[in-house]
Amino acid sequence: MKTPVIFLYIISCLCSTLIATSQVTSQRETTDLLPEGTFTNGIEGPATDKAGNLYAVNYAKEGTIGIVYPDGSHECFVTLPEGSTGNGIRFNKEGNMLVADYTGHNILKVDMKTKEISVYAHESKMNQPNDITLAPNGNLYASDPDWPNKKGQLWLITPDGKVSLLEDNMGTTNGIDVSPDGKKLYVNESAQLKVWAYDIKPDGTLKNKKLFHTFEDFGMDGIRCDVKGNLYLCRYDKGTVAIINPKGKLIREIQLKGKKPSNITFGGSDNRRCYITLQDRGCFETFTAEYPGRE
Repeated sequence: MKTPVIFLYIISCLCSTLIATSQVTSQRETTDLLPEGTFTNGIEGPATDKAGNLYAVNYAKEGTIGIVYPDGSHECFVTLPEGSTGNGIRFNKEGNMLVADYTGHNILKVDMKTKEISVYAHESKMNQPNDITLAPNGNLYASDPDWPNKKGQLWLITPDGKVSLLEDNMGTTNGIDVSPDGKKLYVNESAQLKVWAYDIKPDGTLKNKKLFHTFEDFGMDGIRCDVKGNLYLCRYDKGTVAIINPKGKLIREIQLKGKKPSNITFGGSDNRRCYITLQDRGCFETFTAEYPGRE
């Protein structure tokens, strides 16, 4: 009589494992936006404005920023100054575009009405400002990887353009975002496969650094939070978007067609449409998230 009981127990365990696995890996279909090669393999920094326009860097050639209109048409929006190449993009409360200029060691500001480009902040000690995020109070945080040495730094830029080093001697800092309540900062280290969480103090500096999540393989790139505090993280070389809940648990992975997702943003009429930049395809893939993005 014991054998059937043991057999049923084993079957039950296997079923539980299969169910858990199916919850993590999703074969949800993604949709292409634009033909492959519309952007270079440096496509990065997607962001949407209040009118629903989508932007990313390196449209057709390096040093540009492209715009995709809600009707699907697209063109070059601006060409950055000579010597500048964009990476992360965010929009501040005034509606201006802020761009991480990794070759110029700048954060650039683009006036969306005049397209005038100015230096919002400059710091020669930056390796290369890579990805950026804005807190509700207007403070900007920038990741700053040193790829050859697998190290990185983390910077704070206040609305008056003052630049402060928050932490050095980190791993290769890359994806970065603020929680919906503005109280936590998330930063990942691509080479080390770690995601860190900090508490944000009233003055914008950080405390209580904690390991939030660790992966065992592949790479990591850009991240975004939804309104529930879930992190959407690009798994570079794996070709997925990992969704991690506010407790640091991996709850799902969205399978993409491309293998090199560099960054992600939310947009669409309900802000639930996810746009992912694919460096191996030079275009976007999209899917609809369960919850809207925080911004």
